[in-house]
Amino acid sequence: MLNLIVLQSSPYAGLVGIGIAILFIFIVLMTLVKRYKRCPSDRILVVYGKVSGGGSAKCIHGGAAFIFPVIQDYQFLDLTPISIEVNLVNALSKQNIRVNVPSRFTIGVSTEPGIMQNAAERLLGLGQSQIQELAQEIIFGQLRLVVASMDIEEINNDRDKFLTNISQSVETELKKVGLKLINVNITDIVDESGYIQALGKEAAAHAINAARKSVAEKNRDGSIGEANALQDERTQVAAANAKAVEGENIAKINVANSDSLRRQREAEAERVAIASEKVQTAKALEESYAAEQLAETARAERERSSQLADIIVPAEIDKRKVEIDAEAKAENIRRIARGEADAILFKAQAEAQGLYEVLTKQAAGLDEIVKAAGNNSKDAVLLLIADKLPELVRLQAEAIKNIKIDKITVWENGGGKDGKSSTSNFISGMYKSVPPLQEMFNMAGMDLPEYLKGKDIPVDLIDGKKEKSEE
Repeated sequence: MLNLIVLQSSPYAGLVGIGIAILFIFIVLMTLVKRYKRCPSDRILVVYGKVSGGGSAKCIHGGAAFIFPVIQDYQFLDLTPISIEVNLVNALSKQNIRVNVPSRFTIGVSTEPGIMQNAAERLLGLGQSQIQELAQEIIFGQLRLVVASMDIEEINNDRDKFLTNISQSVETELKKVGLKLINVNITDIVDESGYIQALGKEAAAHAINAARKSVAEKNRDGSIGEANALQDERTQVAAANAKAVEGENIAKINVANSDSLRRQREAEAERVAIASEKVQTAKALEESYAAEQLAETARAERERSSQLADIIVPAEIDKRKVEIDAEAKAENIRRIARGEADAILFKAQAEAQGLYEVLTKQAAGLDEIVKAAGNNSKDAVLLLIADKLPELVRLQAEAIKNIKIDKITVWENGGGKDGKSSTSNFISGMYKSVPPLQEMFNMAGMDLPEYLKGKDIPVDLIDGKKEKSEE
């Protein structure tokens, strides 16, 4: 009791306890790490013992699991494929013909969940040779059953069906022990009686005959085809040539139609252009003639106004001219006083005002004349002509006023036509040479006096003029 108390009081006692605890924990951890098992991809991890789910074993492929010590243990199943040579000899077919079926099967442990569980229950602990023997026995039995259920013809001719039946039968039995069928390879199938060989020879002969027949038919078909091809070639070449000629003719017709249509269009366009040009020329001439007519009308109106103004108001113009001159002189004096520049300005204004007054007075005078004539322009013209008639008569009389006659010698017998002498005829003809006023008076709607119409002058007037002339 005393020694124990001494140890507890020793300064190294705590360190020892800690070391022991750490060592214990390390051992536990290492144990746990070693019990954590990872499953590679080419194996199946089988955990057996006390497993979850109530099964006899737990299969894991491609994962990991913790193996509890004491209550669980583990083992691996190899997934490496196993190749088994199965040489079935003297298998009885459905026709009671014995055949030899040399073949090779490739199998392996299945990774399907249910079948993998069967492998864990039936193959765990077996070596690869033991698994191969087990699978070989299952394959032999199922292969004999398949051969017994089929005819020789089916086995020989329909290899796909034969392999399908073998795969279905064998794989069904292999799954019961946890295996799966990977591949089946059947080599040559033979029988003791030579039936399969005979079938092969028959098939070969049939194939050879069929081939010969096919060759002959092909040669015949080739000859016929060659002849048909030559015939088709000649027919198609002739048809193509005919079609080409037809196409050329159609093309030429189309070209001719196109040229004709083009010429028609060009002629139509040219006709329309010429007609349009003539229409435009006619319109231009029409407008030109209309403008000239308006110009001539305006000019005639201007000339008529000018002539009326010259005939009707010459006196007014002269009078107004005097007034304008007086006003212009007065305005010039005023402009000189205001300066040379203002003088020019006022002169222009005075001239414009004078012209305005002249035109205003002329218009007023013409308006008064028209009103005096009862708003009849023809009567107004007659008034103007009547106003100028004395002057016109004076001018008419003065036409022969200044004719100087030095001497008149008359030889006549005193007789003449209508009682007129040659002297009177001379004087009368002289008056007839005066410019006639009859046309002007007719235009004005007036009658020229009889003595001014160029008729015969009374004899007494001629004799009086004659005596005066002799004096």
